[in-house]
Amino acid sequence: MSHQFSLTTEQESLLDHADRFGREKLYPHAQKMDNEEWWPADIFNELGAVGFLGVTIPESYGGTGMSLLDAGLILQGFSRWNHALALSWVAHDNLCVNNIYNNGSQFIREKYLPNLCSGKWIGCLGLTEPGAGSDALGSMRTKAVLDGDHYIINGTKLFITNGPIADVCLLYAKTQPDKGSKGITAFVVETKSAGFNVAQKLEKMGFRGSQTAELVLQDLRVPVENIVGPEHQGHQVVMSGLDFERAMIAPISVGIAERALALSIEYTKTREQFSKPIAQFQMVQSRLADMYVWVETMKTFCWKILSEASNIDETQAGYGDIHARTAASVMYCADMCNNVLDNAVQVHGGYGYMWESEINRLFRSTKLLEIGAGTTEVRKMIIAGELLR
Repeated sequence: MSHQFSLTTEQESLLDHADRFGREKLYPHAQKMDNEEWWPADIFNELGAVGFLGVTIPESYGGTGMSLLDAGLILQGFSRWNHALALSWVAHDNLCVNNIYNNGSQFIREKYLPNLCSGKWIGCLGLTEPGAGSDALGSMRTKAVLDGDHYIINGTKLFITNGPIADVCLLYAKTQPDKGSKGITAFVVETKSAGFNVAQKLEKMGFRGSQTAELVLQDLRVPVENIVGPEHQGHQVVMSGLDFERAMIAPISVGIAERALALSIEYTKTREQFSKPIAQFQMVQSRLADMYVWVETMKTFCWKILSEASNIDETQAGYGDIHARTAASVMYCADMCNNVLDNAVQVHGGYGYMWESEINRLFRSTKLLEIGAGTTEVRKMIIAGELLR
């Protein structure tokens, strides 16, 4: 297990590279995405062209062969400048592409990964359902029934990031209805297939512009060769994927919090009250100091867990120490991001409350990461369960 508490020179420069790309290419879209729930159609081609897609996928499939920690640093850099786009990126690159690579057959890898790594195709993960959030496996209603060499899938998926724009969906369905949270199978599905419908695009409080949908599957035919991982053992694919996902989305909170701190410092130096910059008031300084400490602890904890998750494979994820530690990382980073933004808005005063301010856009993002990829409550259950085992 790696005990690395600071970044190497290469990792520092990767973070700088992602930060620069985020500032130059992603930040200009942020305001319009937030105002209009708008999506920049060519952005994935741009990301693919500069090697920011398929980050954890070997070069033989068109990826760049980097570690999970490297991918997390890219996400952190992007999230400083456009967290909505960063969320869409991680839903594609980790939740969909990394999962397909880890669990998919040679046939699936060769057929789907090159276009997903180039940005020609966008990926999504189809897990959550209208009646199934925290109990995503146990109360799954989407069914897949075997018919010759195809499965026929019927059901509904909700809150699917990238749903409206995806070409490929890693979709979960019940193949053994009597097996509770087991008896689920993962499939790679092409969204242009007959029976795959985007029922509605959802409008959100934060992360606006990151496209989110309700998907309806009606007699969707999927060939058996598109099964990902063992048949009826999709719960293993889900659980291993969730640990990597939790480690991987924590950097979104880090990037958002870093940006909020930078904006707050800048604002306190220029905003004057009582004939001097508010940066000179000790109560304002106290808030900045707290924010700084939260950001620094988020970074080191997040990087450490990413580093640990980089050194295990899908067979070791989903239980044990790493299961608790990835839950702890995403929980801590989401909690601290909330603290940082609460203080940042307070420092900005009335301006922070205005919809069009950047700090308001960041503030509205904080709640999602306490809910998505397992709520804070589920994370606490996982951590306590491992502690008391």
